[in-house]
This record gives sequence, structure tokens and C-alpha cells, in this order.
Amino acid sequence: MELNEIIEFKSSPMMREKLLQLGFVKKFTEDEVILDENSYIRAIPIVTNGSVRVLRTDEEGREILLYYIKAGESCIMSFLGGMHNDTSKVRAIAEENTEILFIPIDKISSLIKEFPEWLDYIFRLYHKRFEDLLDVVNAIAFKKLDERLLNFIQRKCELTKSKTIALTHEQLANELGTARVVVSRLLKQMENEGLVILGRNKITLV
Repeated sequence: MELNEIIEFKSSPMMREKLLQLGFVKKFTEDEVILDENSYIRAIPIVTNGSVRVLRTDEEGREILLYYIKAGESCIMSFLGGMHNDTSKVRAIAEENTEILFIPIDKISSLIKEFPEWLDYIFRLYHKRFEDLLDVVNAIAFKKLDERLLNFIQRKCELTKSKTIALTHEQLANELGTARVVVSRLLKQMENEGLVILGRNKITLV
């Protein structure tokens, strides 16, 4: 594992060696739950391969996508919850087959003291996730659902580096926090406008 190739900050060789020394690696299959809501956070995840989607669920079980965590990134919500011995407020699920380096929460404070770049990494993550969440708020408050749906498909294609994504209308509805029948109607409208091509549980961005 070449940690210097995936972590998105300027880290020293000693820092990378320390992370590998303190951490442990786990692999997750596509759609496997990595962290559930209300679970205590025992370790901070750094995605080394693959990607993770982070969701929020309401009392009725409806979900909304907050952001994706890509290789080299971590979850700021895990940092905050773990440092304050709080439970998770989000749900993290493997978007694809994913490998994660977990750093035990009790080692985080010493890492911050020993390596200033680790604190810089945390602040960069905080800034990035704050912007992601602002995008979500902006989309819900000011964008029509058809715009949100097209943006979601574009982000998904960018993440998978493919023009075709494998998703059911039900899955799309869950991640956008709406009803399946609404998503189906909008997708058909988008297909008629030449924006997408619909297949069996597949959507191709034109």
C-alpha cells in the first residue's frame, strides 16, 4: 500500500509510516455497511481503495445522500464523533469493493501533537465536507428535482469513471429522498429530451 499516493496532503515519510503502524486494514464489498447511525466510533477511516457514500436517514427511514468519500479521504463526521465519544449521526456504505485503513480513535490526539500535517489534513477535510453539505442544502432549497437527479447521475458517472451506472429507480429515489414513481417519471422525461438512455437497472449519460 503506497499511502503517499492516496492521502491528499503533504505528509512526511514518518507520518505515513506511523499511520500504517497504528492502523489496521479492512475490506468491504459493494453495498456493505461500514458504519451505522447511532454506532460508537472506535476508529477513524481513511479510504485507500474504492469509495464510500455517506447518508442521513430520517425517522421514517427515508435516506438522503450527503457526500462521497474517495480514496485518500476520510470522514470528518467520524473525527468529530470519535473525538467527543459521541455516536455516529450518519450511515456509511461501500459504494464499490472498498479497502479502508482504520486509525484507532485513542491515537488521534497523539498524531495531532506529533505531526502538524495531520491537523492540516483534518482542516482540509472539514472544509471539503462543509462545501459538500452546502451543495446538498443548496440543491434541496433552490433546485428542482429534475436538476438534482441529473446532477446526481453526473456525479455518479464521474465517481465510477463510466457513462453508464447500474442503479434502480428505487435506489435513486432513496438517495434523493423522494418517491420512486417521481424518479421514473423524471427519467423518462430526461430520456425524451436526449439527456440519458434508460436500460434495465441501468442509466447511460448522453
